[in-house]
Amino acid sequence: MAHSPNPHSLRIGFVSTRFAGTDGVSLETAKWTEVLEALGHTCYYFAGLCDRPPQRSMVVPEAFYRHPEVFERHNRFFSGDQRTADDTRWVHHWREFFRDRLAEFIQAFRIDLLVPQNMLAIPLQIPLGLALTELIAETNFPTVAHHHDFAWERKRFLVNGVGDYISAAFPPDLDSISHVVINTAARHQLARRRGVASTVIPNVMDFDREPPRLDDYAADVRQALGLEADEYFILQPTRIIQRKGIEHAVELVHRLGLKASLVISHASGDEGDEYAQRVRQYARLLNVKVIFCADRVGDERGRTEDGRKIYRLWDLYHHADLVTYPSLYEGFGNAFLETVWMRRPIVVNNYSIYATDIRPKGFAAIEIDDYVTDGSVAQARNVLLNPELGQKMAVRNFELAAQYFSYKMLRRKLRGELANFFGVAEPAS
Repeated sequence: MAHSPNPHSLRIGFVSTRFAGTDGVSLETAKWTEVLEALGHTCYYFAGLCDRPPQRSMVVPEAFYRHPEVFERHNRFFSGDQRTADDTRWVHHWREFFRDRLAEFIQAFRIDLLVPQNMLAIPLQIPLGLALTELIAETNFPTVAHHHDFAWERKRFLVNGVGDYISAAFPPDLDSISHVVINTAARHQLARRRGVASTVIPNVMDFDREPPRLDDYAADVRQALGLEADEYFILQPTRIIQRKGIEHAVELVHRLGLKASLVISHASGDEGDEYAQRVRQYARLLNVKVIFCADRVGDERGRTEDGRKIYRLWDLYHHADLVTYPSLYEGFGNAFLETVWMRRPIVVNNYSIYATDIRPKGFAAIEIDDYVTDGSVAQARNVLLNPELGQKMAVRNFELAAQYFSYKMLRRKLRGELANFFGVAEPAS
């Protein structure tokens, strides 16, 4: 490092392919930033796509994993078990390019600590991951690598022609890197597969802060989305991708025997529209009313091109009678925490991380175990017909989440990470 860092006022550099939108990595980065800056530190960003303060960001468009050239190579790397000499030359050309840009980022903002956000976990941007690994190895740079998911957790990464690069950098085993994972299964797998120790810091919400209140702007959400006055509002607050298991939500609504609509808040994103078509077809087969309202939900309120209101996701939560979260797999479960924060009853699939890291804390949820049962349908119907029961569950869940998944917990964990490098666990008084 070019200067002597002040442990009470560090300059922390987050690195990823994207810091923008509502993906899990971007959301958790924002939460880490909020906690770190409250402790007196300043955060900076290196990414290919970035919506953070421009004066504290270095944007290199080629770093975005969906950059056309990067994405085309990526598809080739994971379409078979070999790569060409041209592929190898391409990787090393861009590795050198990104290494120079990262060095510029560190120098320009006088960075004291790097925080790669999933950048050294999942191989979406291989040259950038290699460049970052190389730079850390050469400089012994203090690094907290925050891993959200690994290559071995995704079927589409198992057959590839870049296994040597994955072994080298996703993640690397370097003395100056402290590894952070978001669940205990990842900690066990990282230790077993790579011999690398890690700390678990789960996803969090600010449970000391009250959620936004229902106001006049959002009072008409039900009517605007096409729900009738006597219809139950069942909210699926996720993207339409296969691992979200949305068929289970459709089946549940069908079997409730009540007048209800399933409202899906987000679109497919960058994973294609094939699964969304599957959900539409399945809903037609079961005669379930599904409302796809991604065009009416945004990060901020506003208007569509034809003048209709755009709502925030929180506006929808206020009107939801029940939230469905039947995911087959999650790295942790942001939508679960959001539902708890908004004090809404929830239907959740007993996916592995829920089973090991969330359920044992005592949360009250309507559970399914990979398929909808008569019992889960009866529970859901009971909660809808008796709102006070759902409210009791929601209050209990909020209290538990405030204990286990709050900013207080994150603050304590991050202080420990900083103390490992800079020797001070508490900020200056």
